Amino acid sequence: MLIEERIEVVKNNIEQSAKLSGRTSKDISLIAVSKTIDIETVKEVHKLGINDFGENKPQELRDKIPEIPEASWHMIGRLQSNKIKYVVGKTKLIQSVDNLELMQKINDFAIKTGVVQDILIQVNMSKEIQKAGIDENDIDRILLEACSMKNIKVKGLMTIGSAFMTEYELEKMFEKCNNIFVDKKQKKYDNIDMEYLSMGMSGDYMTAIRCGSNMVRIGSGIFGPRNYNI
Repeated sequence: MLIEERIEVVKNNIEQSAKLSGRTSKDISLIAVSKTIDIETVKEVHKLGINDFGENKPQELRDKIPEIPEASWHMIGRLQSNKIKYVVGKTKLIQSVDNLELMQKINDFAIKTGVVQDILIQVNMSKEIQKAGIDENDIDRILLEACSMKNIKVKGLMTIGSAFMTEYELEKMFEKCNNIFVDKKQKKYDNIDMEYLSMGMSGDYMTAIRCGSNMVRIGSGIFGPRNYNI
């Protein structure tokens, strides 16, 4: 299948899933996960109308941004504090902020460089040891800490589904994360604007959208199969 055909399939699936949750595809942000993909292929996808791209490695992000500076770039992989310089002020969202220390260091670097960086708090809803993310019970504490960090802005939550869950279990997990998102959105925190709920990847984005996601991260669904899961 050609890339343009894959994109069409993904867009149709997003539209159908959005309708089931009382929304349209305009309510869903599509992030093309371009990790390990050569820049010419990424440019092709950009020309086909995809403007948001997600990368797992800061160095790869650093190298690709100048090639398509008009695109919006997202850091979606685990971020080490010594690689913050590659992403702060250069990305639309750092989606993978999974601990208080990292959030503080992002804020400190943003102060130093005179920018305000938008972030998402990554939550480990599946409670898998190998996955990054804060515990759901720590969300309030993290958000309260973020209130005093004026050079970051928390724009929502991000989570990753589990390949070991049944469809029913996955739905319940996504629904729970959406309920948390809605609850935090209704509360009044300084410096926090709960706009994005980023959940759903190539294997589960339709379920995630039906359960409330408004941002999905699609890798193999757009770029084709790889040797590892996206």
